[in-house]
Amino acid sequence: MQATSTRTLFLEGPIVPTLFRLAAPNALAFLVQAGVNMTEVWYVGQLGTVSLAAMAFMFPGFMLLQMLAGGSFGGATTSSLARALGAGDTARASGLIWHALAIALAAGVFFAVVFWLLGASTLRALGAEGQILEEAWAYGAIAFSGAALTWASALTTSCIRGTGNMRFPAMIMMVNAVIQVPLSGGLILGWFGLPKLGLPGAAVSNLIVASLTTVTALYMLSRKDAPVRLDTRYMRLQWPLFRDITRVGGVAALSPVFTISTISTINALIVSFGTATVAGYGIGARLEFLLTPMVFGFGMAMNAMIGMNIGNGNLARAERIGFLGGLSAASVTGVLGVTLAVFPELWMHIFTDDPAVAAEGAKYLHISGPVFAFQGLGLALYFASQGAGTVMWPVIAQASRFVVAAAGASLCVYVFNTSVEWVFAVVALGMLVNGSVSAGAIHFGAWKRHHQRG
Repeated sequence: MQATSTRTLFLEGPIVPTLFRLAAPNALAFLVQAGVNMTEVWYVGQLGTVSLAAMAFMFPGFMLLQMLAGGSFGGATTSSLARALGAGDTARASGLIWHALAIALAAGVFFAVVFWLLGASTLRALGAEGQILEEAWAYGAIAFSGAALTWASALTTSCIRGTGNMRFPAMIMMVNAVIQVPLSGGLILGWFGLPKLGLPGAAVSNLIVASLTTVTALYMLSRKDAPVRLDTRYMRLQWPLFRDITRVGGVAALSPVFTISTISTINALIVSFGTATVAGYGIGARLEFLLTPMVFGFGMAMNAMIGMNIGNGNLARAERIGFLGGLSAASVTGVLGVTLAVFPELWMHIFTDDPAVAAEGAKYLHISGPVFAFQGLGLALYFASQGAGTVMWPVIAQASRFVVAAAGASLCVYVFNTSVEWVFAVVALGMLVNGSVSAGAIHFGAWKRHHQRG
């Protein structure tokens, strides 16, 4: 698809068919990547419970690293390029690629330094000790030392999405999945004559794949027929271009922090209900990380379409794209949520054969499943708001969700001494608040007020 026809389609074409056409490859690619991640967990499980525990200690930190790179700043990068192209400013769009690469390098160095300074002490504070601490630190040392590669792969593919090309980044992810599954098995378990690195092998595999992604994306951006080229004429770094990405990405970075904080806080609060409840909730809550790739397909399509329309001055169409895309994402996640609320065993039995754990997880899905539509709506409008260049209200919505869930669950556990079903009910209420606040803010003119202020 040529740049001109893509721009015309985004600015004038039918909204819903275009959204689904753009969303499908990304959603499929991210679901495949979720499958790769679960396969890696299985590989690590073959090493024993110590390695699984070490991976569990590192999971929140590594997940946050990926969400900040791919979601927060990746979405901000897509938005910046799309808005520049919508305004017809290809020189600015080309300059933004260099600024995205600079941000990737700076963020990578920052995460590496923070881990080397605070990684071991943080793991000890979380309760890791002995061999678990050693394996967790070894995994983290590799993963965070190569954080610049993780960021570069995320931001370069985000640049491509900003041009309206959703298929190529999805294709890269699909090809990488085919590479990563055997590569991870080889490096973790010593298959195919590769060195058996154990848990650190998963980190090495991820960095190799990130390197391949970065090189492929840079090649795509350097081609003469690319809509926006990585051209040395636009290499000069300028604060306004940094600000265009970071003012959205910096605020958006709070969203994954609130997401992980919500799940971690609830996990800590329900310890008193027993190990089976903690494990069951953990499996049920893991479904939220499956919702992200499902919505990501819609979200990135909305981001690019809205960004181009905002850049072109067509705010009304941008808002319409936001609502239609949000409703589409809510429909998909809503169907999944209701299905698993009625048949929770479809999800629970993938991860556990323990009837007590499955029963506790089923309680969570019975209650939260019906409101997954609101969580999907909130997440989709988060990406849409990145495209509009303002994410304040989606972040407020995520913060509201955290407050409702954490405060409500604390009251249930420490004040009213309720059953765990009431805890799960306030978690579900938090999801409803998230979607409602995001949608209400846009409906009442949040995007319009932002752009009127300039």
